[in-house]
Amino acid sequence: MAIPIRNTVFDKIKEANRLTDVELFKSLVKDGYAIAEDRFNKILLDLEILGLITVSWVTKDERRIEVVKEVDKEVDKIEEQVKETMEKDYEASFPGVEK
Repeated sequence: MAIPIRNTVFDKIKEANRLTDVELFKSLVKDGYAIAEDRFNKILLDLEILGLITVSWVTKDERRIEVVKEVDKEVDKIEEQVKETMEKDYEASFPGVEK
């Protein structure tokens, strides 16, 4: 079973903790992952929506990507179920995109 590219991208970001989109893209290409720019942007958007990373503009053509620090808090089971349902609905809204 192949690991989804989203997981690979997130692992790269976690290793560096903070990097730019240019550095991340070059690192992925160096490791043999050829990703189209629109697919790359969608992966970053998905990770940001899931609350795993933050993306902010540094310059006109460069973005800073950082891992979101997890804060210890009580997990509400109902909120967790709602979040899972929302994630599934979001992913299902892209029928032509493979995971």
